[in-house]
Amino acid sequence: MPRERALKIVLVLVGLLFTAAVYPLMMMVKQDPALAMMMSLYATLGVFLLLAARNPSEHRTLIAFTAWSSFAHASLMAVQAFLNLIPRRELVGVVVFILIGVALIALAPTKQATEPASAVSA
Repeated sequence: MPRERALKIVLVLVGLLFTAAVYPLMMMVKQDPALAMMMSLYATLGVFLLLAARNPSEHRTLIAFTAWSSFAHASLMAVQAFLNLIPRRELVGVVVFILIGVALIALAPTKQATEPASAVSA
């Protein structure tokens, strides 16, 4: 149970962090449309992570998607920072996304063993 409670806490924290993307999204819609589109995806994902916190074992694929997409995002940001396409200070974001991915993978609920349908009906 402590692992599930820790996962729920992580889901709520990450969900709130991602949902908070709504605020900068509103500020940058006209200034940087591509970034605004990305922020809209994170804001939406944040809402679904908050919903998943109620029962994480029913949302294993959402949790896995969040973890692996965080790794993908961090990897791309790291490459961009090292190629000087984005400021080096953005490496802080790389660390944040890696921590999110690691926490979610480490705490992810295991697949539940299901009984065969014939055993349930007997």
